[in-house]
Amino acid sequence: MSTSPPHHAVTATSATGERTGHPAIEFVGVRKDYLSHGEAVPAVKSLDLAIAQGEFFSLLGPSGCGKTTTMRMIAGFEEPTTGKVYLDGSDVTNVSANKRDVNMVFQSYALFPHLNVLQNVSFGLERKRVGKSEIKRRVGEILEIVSLTGMEKRHPKEMSGGQQQRVALARALVNHPRALLLDEPLGALDLKLRQQMQIELKRIQREVGITFVYVTHDQGEALTMSDRIAVMNAGLIEQLGTPREIYEKPATRFVAGFIGTSNIVEGLISRVENGCAVLDLGQGERIVAPVPASVQAGRTVEVSVRPEKIDLHRTPPQATGSVLSGTVTEVVYHGTSTNYTVVTSAGSDFVVFDQNAHDAEDVASRGERVFLTWAPQHSYPIGV
Repeated sequence: MSTSPPHHAVTATSATGERTGHPAIEFVGVRKDYLSHGEAVPAVKSLDLAIAQGEFFSLLGPSGCGKTTTMRMIAGFEEPTTGKVYLDGSDVTNVSANKRDVNMVFQSYALFPHLNVLQNVSFGLERKRVGKSEIKRRVGEILEIVSLTGMEKRHPKEMSGGQQQRVALARALVNHPRALLLDEPLGALDLKLRQQMQIELKRIQREVGITFVYVTHDQGEALTMSDRIAVMNAGLIEQLGTPREIYEKPATRFVAGFIGTSNIVEGLISRVENGCAVLDLGQGERIVAPVPASVQAGRTVEVSVRPEKIDLHRTPPQATGSVLSGTVTEVVYHGTSTNYTVVTSAGSDFVVFDQNAHDAEDVASRGERVFLTWAPQHSYPIGV
């Protein structure tokens, strides 16, 4: 086994920007094929990825995108068809799962029902023949971090789903792994508890300082907890970046549609002025979007705008940015906002989230003609 990666490895930085030497996890030219009826079917295609030490990193995407296969290659449950996997600079491509310094938490928790909390959490340490005093110290520390102090004698059946999740986390973290892998761990919880656990998971990760790799199809989970996110589709990473970058500046139409709700409109650039492309749609309607200096008039582009960035008006507005008109086809009350669907004169369906901070009677009705405006910086040209 090599002790350091070849020249392609990069120096990792943590979420705080600190230089940390080798990446915690690195994929170099990784591909994973499965055989189906004698043919090789790719689950992961040409993956190059470096995850920094101490980072909360999420693999996000729909079912079948390759995210779980990627995690299983980190854990050692799957071997790449081609390429290399490194953990903290060491090549572990052919190292068995039980010899990799990583732990995994599953959606099912996989707790021992006949053992209490203390016995579940200390199980791995006892198998490693760690001294009793050391076990007591480490278990006590981790139970305090996951807020389970005082519950040592309870059995899993006597605990809520969220408490069982914390036991599973404590059992994995007490071994001080280099990385913790979490495969849809909150999927079995109800919505409110899932939201609470998202905040708890991020707090726990911050306190222990261990690299977390989190697999999910839930965009909200990934946006809430992650330092960086890899959005996967059909075995490839479509975009890699911070939650804000991925949400505000989607690199592809898939990312724009998968992360949150996005309105996408296509048009021809009429002119470029002051660093912005102007798509004239006729009758005073237009879309204005910032573009690089290399973009010129005559090019067709797709522009994405998020529903909460749009202002809805019931009378013609005086606006310098984007302006569209249309007819309201749906009005849905969501408590904090009223969500509108508007069929625009440009032929696109637009979704608008209007915060309920104004008079409740100032609400547009179905069939009413309305105007939509938003600032140039809230338009994002996809793939430009």
